[in-house]
Amino acid sequence: MKGFVLALRRAKNEDSIAIVLSKSSVRSYYRFFGARHSILQYGNLIDFEVEGDDGRFMPKLRGISQIGFPWIYDRNKLASWHAFIGLFEPHLRDIQEVDSFYYELILRLAKRWHKQNTKRLTCEGYMDILHHEGRVYPIVKCFICDDILLESISLMATFKPAHPECIYSASINRATFEKYIKTRKTIHMNDREVEQVYNIILKGL
Repeated sequence: MKGFVLALRRAKNEDSIAIVLSKSSVRSYYRFFGARHSILQYGNLIDFEVEGDDGRFMPKLRGISQIGFPWIYDRNKLASWHAFIGLFEPHLRDIQEVDSFYYELILRLAKRWHKQNTKRLTCEGYMDILHHEGRVYPIVKCFICDDILLESISLMATFKPAHPECIYSASINRATFEKYIKTRKTIHMNDREVEQVYNIILKGL
């Protein structure tokens, strides 16, 4: 079985509990002496076996190996990867069964992480998630005052649109953001706009 490590928690002594996203589930697994194993790290894609998955006790990780990517030793790309992966555990918390979309999205971006700007990849992946979950807010009315939005808008968490003066926040061109929503791409956005959108994304899913 393969999965991405979404979170790690210390258990007794040097044992660990790993939250792992596979193609079909988000599960917690126990790993004896997990703190000693460099393979079992936050954000890693691992291949593993499961022991004791009978529902009576927490299943255990066995036979772990890491599936590496070219960027894994690039400190900046690894930091941005951790920021991206950090969006998923809170979002999928208390969910056990998931469709393959999340795993496949993360895997697709991981394969491109060393080739492209990681903030742009994060922005594009985030919009894919909102579309998949049906959570794209129409850019019509302000989420705060309910009045019609004009050419410049501001963004709240999960891209809820608002007037800049309603949330005292930096603005972005409405047409630019609507094109991002439609295409799910950032090629038409400049670096300042990407940075602005990326900072909203870090507030969570």
